[in-house]
Amino acid sequence: MGKEIENDRQLRRGLKSRHITMISLGGTIGTGLFLASGASVAQAGPGGALVAYALIGFMVYFLMTSLGEMAAYMPSSGSFSTYATKFVDPAFGFAMGWNYWYNWAITIAAEISAVNLIMKFWFPNSSSALWTILFIVVVLTFNILSVNMYGESEYWFAMIKVATVIIFIITSFLMIFGIIGGEPVGLTNFFIDEAPFNGGFLAIFGIFLAAGFSFQGTELLGITAGETEDPGKNIPKAVRSVFWRILLFYILAILAIGLLIPYTDPRLLSEDVAVSPFTLVFDKLGIAFAASVMNAIILTAMLSAGNSGLYASSRMLWQLAVDGKAPKIFAKLNRRGVPIYALLATLAVGCLAFLSSFFGDGIVYMWLLNASGLSGFIAWVGIAISHYRFRKAYIKQGRDLNDLPYKSPLYPFGSLFALTLCLIVIIGQNYTAFIGTIDWYGIAVSYIGIPLFIIFWLGYKMKHKTKLIPLEECNLDVEKK
Repeated sequence: MGKEIENDRQLRRGLKSRHITMISLGGTIGTGLFLASGASVAQAGPGGALVAYALIGFMVYFLMTSLGEMAAYMPSSGSFSTYATKFVDPAFGFAMGWNYWYNWAITIAAEISAVNLIMKFWFPNSSSALWTILFIVVVLTFNILSVNMYGESEYWFAMIKVATVIIFIITSFLMIFGIIGGEPVGLTNFFIDEAPFNGGFLAIFGIFLAAGFSFQGTELLGITAGETEDPGKNIPKAVRSVFWRILLFYILAILAIGLLIPYTDPRLLSEDVAVSPFTLVFDKLGIAFAASVMNAIILTAMLSAGNSGLYASSRMLWQLAVDGKAPKIFAKLNRRGVPIYALLATLAVGCLAFLSSFFGDGIVYMWLLNASGLSGFIAWVGIAISHYRFRKAYIKQGRDLNDLPYKSPLYPFGSLFALTLCLIVIIGQNYTAFIGTIDWYGIAVSYIGIPLFIIFWLGYKMKHKTKLIPLEECNLDVEKK
């Protein structure tokens, strides 16, 4: 009986080393790279896009090493919500948890909406509701059976995405040097017209949000720590590959797109999200079925994003319920150790994608994309703040840094750099809405995550009268499972 009670209260460590490696590897590869990268090149030029993605990548590297230090030491499915509660302020942790749940719940809806568009590439007269239901059934099935099933599904989803990007990069550079596909392109497109920097600094700044959204998902490492075998060993192993992953998948892919497709090509700015710069490159090579193949791969990426989103948000909601910050029903686990009610509640929010049947797929997709994008940056701010105070508290309480399973490099520069850049992007991500005639709709869409976060934070603070936790009182004790 005692064992049954314990299993009902605890998640199960069913994620193996290979699962974590591929989840972390595939976490950065999704619609942001396959779809949004083309618009980034068009808006800021190939050089501008490279600078924006490199800066965001540099920031994300420090965020992941910061999160990795805390997750390896104190693995928790509540991740940075738990860390914010222990090292900053319980109200801040409460707001962080609900913000992140909202972020991924909305992302699920955005991915469903995008799936509708991809499916209509093959079935133009089909119903959006049909594809929405099928998507929900697929991701629910992968999540509801067990955490091991989620790990396996993400392992193979990530394998497909990783293979695609590697093939794309190799093929692209063979084309650039003229080994295949005709005459060598070289640097011709990189310096065409106003390139490599089109629009200067403001254009680069303008695509920061798109670049940031592309990298969102890397923080899944922190969420998986609570269900990972030997997190002290496996989490640092995955974190160490983040920098090379960013360099390989984003910098080289953006460079290849910028070299092969002129930034002036109007197709890069197509409002049809089913038009991928990857497809354009393969078309250039003369592969007749390139569009169908790439759309199938993009569909896989969207299923993966929805799958991971449902996993991450349901675990966050479960931890909030365990901590008394969400209704207790969401703390209930089924006999396989899956938070069933948290899963269903999160998926219910994903059903917002049904709106695409009534208001047009593209409009709904972009609105949801923007709303979830800002929430992701807020989560990153929380990670940076939590890590900064965690390390300060660790030293203040006289603990030995050599006892940490993993140490984030360049502390405190890394945390402060990531925090500063995140705040700059959050505040200025839609500065054009304030220029001339104020665009109230644009402001509402872009900044909706900020008032939601503040309401949760201040509401909890006023109700429970919480305060900033002194460093010497931060709870650094690790629960044994």
